[in-house]
Amino acid sequence: MIQNEAENGPSELDRREFLRGASVGTLMMLMGGIPIEAGAETTNAAANSENTGFGTISPPVSCAVIGCGVWGREILQTLATLTNAPVSAICDTYQPSLNRAKESAPKAQAYLDYRKVIEDKSVEAVIVATPSHQHKEIVLAALQAGKHVYCEAPLALSIEEAQAIARAAKAAIGVNFQPGLQLRSDERTNYVFNNFIRVGATGKPVFCRGQWHQKTSWRRASPNPEREKQINWRVSKATSGGLMGEIGIHQLDRMNWFLKSWPAAVRGHSGIMNWDDGRDVPDTIQAMFEYPDKVNFFYDATLTNSFEADCDVFHGTYAAIMMRGDKAWIFKEIDSPLLGWEVFGSKAEFYKDTGFVLSADATKSVKPGQVKESEYADSPLNHAFKAFVNNCYQTSQGVRNFNDTNPGETEGLAEYLQTWAKKGRLPAAGYKEGFEATVCALKANEAVTQGQKIEMQKEWFDI
Repeated sequence: MIQNEAENGPSELDRREFLRGASVGTLMMLMGGIPIEAGAETTNAAANSENTGFGTISPPVSCAVIGCGVWGREILQTLATLTNAPVSAICDTYQPSLNRAKESAPKAQAYLDYRKVIEDKSVEAVIVATPSHQHKEIVLAALQAGKHVYCEAPLALSIEEAQAIARAAKAAIGVNFQPGLQLRSDERTNYVFNNFIRVGATGKPVFCRGQWHQKTSWRRASPNPEREKQINWRVSKATSGGLMGEIGIHQLDRMNWFLKSWPAAVRGHSGIMNWDDGRDVPDTIQAMFEYPDKVNFFYDATLTNSFEADCDVFHGTYAAIMMRGDKAWIFKEIDSPLLGWEVFGSKAEFYKDTGFVLSADATKSVKPGQVKESEYADSPLNHAFKAFVNNCYQTSQGVRNFNDTNPGETEGLAEYLQTWAKKGRLPAAGYKEGFEATVCALKANEAVTQGQKIEMQKEWFDI
């Protein structure tokens, strides 16, 4: 049977903390200045900005969440801030988790068997939030039933299973598939990519670095030994992608996106430095990714120390860009050319350097009086589900339009949908990006746990 996601607990490794990063107050102390939101003037000043349409609100799409542990409940809280994502079903094999999930989705039908969700005609889109090793069976069943699918990252714990998911998603014409790579949909990340990375504000890429630091055991207790094993799936190699697969995949995917390539090779090291409690998943890792054109990405993650939290830094010949939580700063070299946007920039001190604050014009997704502004609104996960719901609707509408004008025909639907999607699709990762990020993360996890260098093989990325 498919097992549920883990319960909450004081030592839970919360992916929201990774995606949200340090608090605004901490950032202001670090930067010595107050970040500002970039208005239309700033956005227009940066060349070649893309219209991503983040304000789009589609008609409702009925959703179901499978896996109602900590992350599943996080998803339910986020969906509650959207006006067009009613939750009609929730599923978990553990009744207490279902009971807690009901607090966020009181009108949803509760199921103990995911197959009942797939059979539920009211469900249009399925969100798979179970542990990583259980994704394949559920995703393939949902795609086969014609449901739109959001699958958390990584897609699976083996290249073969991830490939099976990607191939099924590719073949499911008329279905929207989105992996849980939230940063691909995040308004702030898109703002930095489109307006600074893409136009060459950093110059030629030289090297990059990223980190994720949080002191937490990744283990929780349960009075039931069988249950304790289930909820601690992250500390076992048999059921976990480790720090690289479960956490680092998000930052690695952003690097693939910004550098427009996947790594040519990866090497690394790891160890159990603190939590020597019988686990076989390292609590500390270091990896070096070798990208084409001699650009290296240095990454480290640990469960043993929280200093400096998480961030990504892109170093170029003209400037460096730091991204931390929901903010970003650019630190220019003295010989970097003026691109026009500097006149609108807000400067802030960081140690001995001065940087320009880069911050997208964020809009809240809730209406006054509907839901109080909270940590769930306007987060990367919020943007991811805005995109998912919108793109599900756009895909279904495209299928209906094609059938109306081409009754009884199926040939040409895929090509029609590609053209149709350009009209109203919001930024989001697809099966290709999800598969490539999974392959990279799994091979990186292999490299760090074995302490060796792995050359990426082109055939691993075939779908």
